[in-house]
Amino acid sequence: MAQVGSKLETIAPGIPSTAPWTRRHLLDVDDFTHDEIELVMQTTDAMKEVLGRDVPRVPALRGRTIITLFYEASTRTRASFELAGKALGADVINVASSGSSVEKGESLVDTVRTLQAVGADILVMRHGSSGAPYLVANNVSASVINAGDGWHAHPTQALLDLYTMRQHLGDVRGRKVVIVGDIAHSRVARSNIWLLSAAGAGVTVCAPPTLLPAGIKSGEGGIDEQLAMPRVQVESSLDVAIEGADAVMALRLQKERMTSGLLPSLREYSTLYQVTEQRLATAATGALVMHPGPMNEGVEISTAVATSLQAVIEEQVTNGVAVRMALLYLLSTRRAQL
Repeated sequence: MAQVGSKLETIAPGIPSTAPWTRRHLLDVDDFTHDEIELVMQTTDAMKEVLGRDVPRVPALRGRTIITLFYEASTRTRASFELAGKALGADVINVASSGSSVEKGESLVDTVRTLQAVGADILVMRHGSSGAPYLVANNVSASVINAGDGWHAHPTQALLDLYTMRQHLGDVRGRKVVIVGDIAHSRVARSNIWLLSAAGAGVTVCAPPTLLPAGIKSGEGGIDEQLAMPRVQVESSLDVAIEGADAVMALRLQKERMTSGLLPSLREYSTLYQVTEQRLATAATGALVMHPGPMNEGVEISTAVATSLQAVIEEQVTNGVAVRMALLYLLSTRRAQL
């Protein structure tokens, strides 16, 4: 695997020959540098070219084994990692917590050590507990990719969201991005806030007060030490927040928030916070509409908006494969250098 960089450069031109990638794991994007962001974006461009071929396959990761371990249900993320690994020539094994030794009481650490013992080079994991991927990364020699942990982070989703925005908007510096929905409990929102802020975008979050992080307040630049996240603009009215927005990202409303007393009713939430054509008309011309999926059409986003020309939701899914190919390649390149 020592020649993986030159090998892929031959079959997928466009990847920087001297990659400033030093990470062994991808656990979050809260400390990504400008160079790292650009490297992922450029590598994704090369992977998009591969996926556009008649036979979208390259042997860059032949001989590598990627194992996905999901303790929560997933369709898009899990499928895109599997497709990404296979497109690069890797062996991909899917492991679900149901039907495995987890049901017999095996600990998380014992499970991942077993998977490493059977040959895992890269472990892609989703877990309901925040911080679980960090625990795993400290106990295995395999590279670990966080595919979502609790309310904490979803780094690959944020990277594919940024890539999608850049395809349409170019440089996102100075662009206004509105994230509307359950901000307090969303790993997608948190990772996007970190990455978009690092890329220079202005982020506005919008939600009912009960779905905003406790203590959050509007600010510009720097880190809010209390919340341990970049300062953002905070708005409780979607009608106000969406004015002049270059991109609007609606988050899936988790219906359990109503049973826990955080929302009075779906009808009230939809009336006040649904992204509709009328509201979108006050955004910037050609503003993008995004959603990490799965969508509750008629709740957080209207059907008309979800299927409009401004919606890039299907592009997000497609770009997710290319972004995850890029990350698998970069992590494998790093492992070859160790």
